[in-house]
Amino acid sequence: MATQDAAIAAAPDGQPTELKRVMGPKLLLLFIIGDILGTGIYALTGQVAKEVGGAAWAPFLVAFGVALLTACSYLELVTKYPKAAGAALYVHKAFGVHFLTFLVCFTVMCSGLTSAATASQAFASNLFAAFGVQSGPSTVTLGALGFMVLVMVVNLRGVSESVKANVVLTLVELSGLLLVIVLGFYAIAGGQADFSRVVAFDTPEDKSVFLAITSATALAFFAMVGFEDSVNMAEETHAPHRIFPKVMFTGLGLTAAIYVLVSICAVALIPVGELASSATPLVLVVERAAPGLPMGTIMPVISMFAVANSALINMMMASRLLYGMARQGVLPRFLAHVHARTQTPWAAILFTTVLALVLIVLVATTDSPAVRALGGTTALLLLAVFAFVNVAVLVLRRDKVQHEHFRAHTVFPVLGALACLFLVTPVTGRDVIQYQVAGWLLLLGLAMWGVTRLLHRKDPALLDPEQLR
Repeated sequence: MATQDAAIAAAPDGQPTELKRVMGPKLLLLFIIGDILGTGIYALTGQVAKEVGGAAWAPFLVAFGVALLTACSYLELVTKYPKAAGAALYVHKAFGVHFLTFLVCFTVMCSGLTSAATASQAFASNLFAAFGVQSGPSTVTLGALGFMVLVMVVNLRGVSESVKANVVLTLVELSGLLLVIVLGFYAIAGGQADFSRVVAFDTPEDKSVFLAITSATALAFFAMVGFEDSVNMAEETHAPHRIFPKVMFTGLGLTAAIYVLVSICAVALIPVGELASSATPLVLVVERAAPGLPMGTIMPVISMFAVANSALINMMMASRLLYGMARQGVLPRFLAHVHARTQTPWAAILFTTVLALVLIVLVATTDSPAVRALGGTTALLLLAVFAFVNVAVLVLRRDKVQHEHFRAHTVFPVLGALACLFLVTPVTGRDVIQYQVAGWLLLLGLAMWGVTRLLHRKDPALLDPEQLR
């Protein structure tokens, strides 16, 4: 406890925290970039091109605009209440409805665990492919489980170790995309490109231009999310109220530029039909730009680092989310335990790791449409969470704090809420099964909420406003 008390007293920005503050502007920027880039861009370019044709860069720009609106809301809230737990904390503070807070917490946690479990499977597959090892489903599952345990160990050792690992993984991940851009423009300069494709809209026959762009934007939007994970690290960031705005805007701008440049290179060098039908479209781009490179070895290695980064960031986010909400009384108190030496939320880390291990086994052993739709479903629910966050900003304007904080123009959260709600609707061409699975997930969340209320029947979950200042 002496170590924890010292950490609280030494908090650089005057905000008490049991967690260790290690992240400055550079580390936070790499965390945001690594989280946003994720692994989706390696396959997403072809899917977006399938919806709109050669102008695949346009949905990424639109998605950047939508993400920027919601990011402004997150910035106002994280600089106003620099605490772990992010969206769930803001919703609880704004509306004070325990059930709603629990569902938001449950939804964000599901999104992180689903991403981490999927990334673990992809890591194992790429690992075996990179070393030329023949592997079946069982071997990949065992590899994924082992990798998740490794992520847990890194997370438990301390946030410094986790952040250092994130730096290395992000730089490798970023190098893969920069390789695509540099080689792509080199080939373009050599006359291998057809720029007429870059401005051509070619939509599926069963979709209007508006519906095709909307569907593509919904896909591209999920390439831009990730910025919201960073707010869960607020208690481990130096002076979050001061550095978050500049760093988040920089991170969003850089990743948007990378997505647009990658899309332009891909479409200019590869016909849209070939790009859309490939499971690894960026490998095609590099092979076309530099045929002599051994891409069969290079890309699995880069992808392996990218998915490892995605798993690490999502598990860090999920554990900090549960820790923050347990400390506020929304979740069982045992999840708020912090290790005296490493200053990491060890109980939340162990709990989220067990859930991720179960999810890995479930995905590996169950071949059902519901399980395959789990990723899209949690993304659907995340959009609903974003809508609540945008509304929470306006509600919490009545709550004044003593320190300076970022303030978004009122029109931004209003437009952000409307845009997120629109992307939730079936107009985007979302599969009906995602809504069905969302209903089952919400029922599961309802059951877990009931259990939590029973555990707290002698200790009501009341949010103390003073704890948020």
